[in-house]
Amino acid sequence: MLESGNLTLEITENILMDNSEETLATLHDISAMGVQLAIDDFGTGYSSLSYLKRFPINVVKIDKSFVQNIATDPDNAAIVKAIIAMAHSLNLKVIAEGVESTSSLEFLRLHRCDVVQGYMLGHPLAAPQLLRILPRSLSLV
Repeated sequence: MLESGNLTLEITENILMDNSEETLATLHDISAMGVQLAIDDFGTGYSSLSYLKRFPINVVKIDKSFVQNIATDPDNAAIVKAIIAMAHSLNLKVIAEGVESTSSLEFLRLHRCDVVQGYMLGHPLAAPQLLRILPRSLSLV
C-alpha cells in the first residue's frame, strides 16, 4: 500500500487559474490527507505568484523550456535561479524538467535544485520495465 506522503499530484496552472473556492477546498482536502501537490510547468502559463501563497503547494516544477541552455543563455539562467531561490524561501521543493546535458545538471546542482528529471538521467519506462530495474536501483541507495 502506498503511503499518502509518497504520492505527489501534479497540477497544471490552468487548474489553479480556475481559482474557485471549490478548487481551493479540494486541494486543501487532498493536502490534509498528506498528498504532496506540485505545480507542473511553472512559468509557462499565466503564472501568478499568489498561487504559491493561496494554494497548499509543496513542489514547483520548472518547465524544460527554461532548463534548456541554462549554462549558455543568461536569461534562462536568471529565471531558473530566481524560481529556485523563491521556492526555497517559501519552503517548497524544486524539480527541474528536461535535463539533457551535464552543464545543465551542474548548473542545477550548483544552485541547489532539489530534483532533476530528463533524458540524460533516463527515458520514461512502462511499468513492467520499471519493475525489472527498480530492485537494482534500490540496492544502489
